[in-house]
Amino acid sequence: MQTRELKFESPSFLKRIKGMLGVDFYRLFHTPLFYIFLGIAAVIPAMILGTMGMEGAEQLYTNTWHIVAAETPLYAVSDIAEYANMNMVFIFGGIMVSIFIGHDYKSGYVKQLFTTHAKKEDYMISKTLVCAFAMACMCLTYLLGGVGAGLFAKTSFQVNVGSLICAILGKIIMSLGWASLYTFLNVIFRKYFGISIASSFFFGTGILIVGIAAAAGNSPLLNVFLYGASVYACLSSNILTVLVCLIVSVAWCGIYNVLGSHLLSKSDVY
Repeated sequence: MQTRELKFESPSFLKRIKGMLGVDFYRLFHTPLFYIFLGIAAVIPAMILGTMGMEGAEQLYTNTWHIVAAETPLYAVSDIAEYANMNMVFIFGGIMVSIFIGHDYKSGYVKQLFTTHAKKEDYMISKTLVCAFAMACMCLTYLLGGVGAGLFAKTSFQVNVGSLICAILGKIIMSLGWASLYTFLNVIFRKYFGISIASSFFFGTGILIVGIAAAAGNSPLLNVFLYGASVYACLSSNILTVLVCLIVSVAWCGIYNVLGSHLLSKSDVY
């Protein structure tokens, strides 16, 4: 009699990622957290521009699109109004990512996942892509909120349409890089929920790059960082700007996913 050796092939990378993305997107769409932060993103520009329509309110902007991006790259913020644009999405997006991933550990989902699914890099990739999608959606609701607030405040809508589109695309593309950073930070501080939120907020403000720019001056060299490239997407943007944002976002995504996967494989993930 001949015995047949049974061979069990592990699922391919695409099948594994498809399965994890399916679970993560299901969880994203079925939690109030996602919709709450979409609402927050829409309310931010509405609060800033909408209050300008009130009698006696200080007018921060005369052009609606300044709520989306600055006229030129401003790496060192000298006035709070200079920062009050779509970059704020990356701060609140970081908090959302911290809560979303933190729930994995609090609910015991991670323990169950890594018992049956040993590929740590799959976890990093899936979380990064889903969180990037969530932040990209926040950018869109922010844009809608800004337009609505501009109509209410009766601010100007004059702009170079091509540059505006490039600025918006650049910032949406940066969601990928920011999501990878926040996923990595939450892997580092997975046992300390409060610290993970604080770290996401700290890096989301870009305070390190702002400090460097304040000391050394505004420099295009800062575009190699996430905050720098996000600021580079402004109302004087062009196709080159979009390309820079894409390269930077993908590069940092790769770096943070490799580091996060290595950290998970070398330490207790629970």
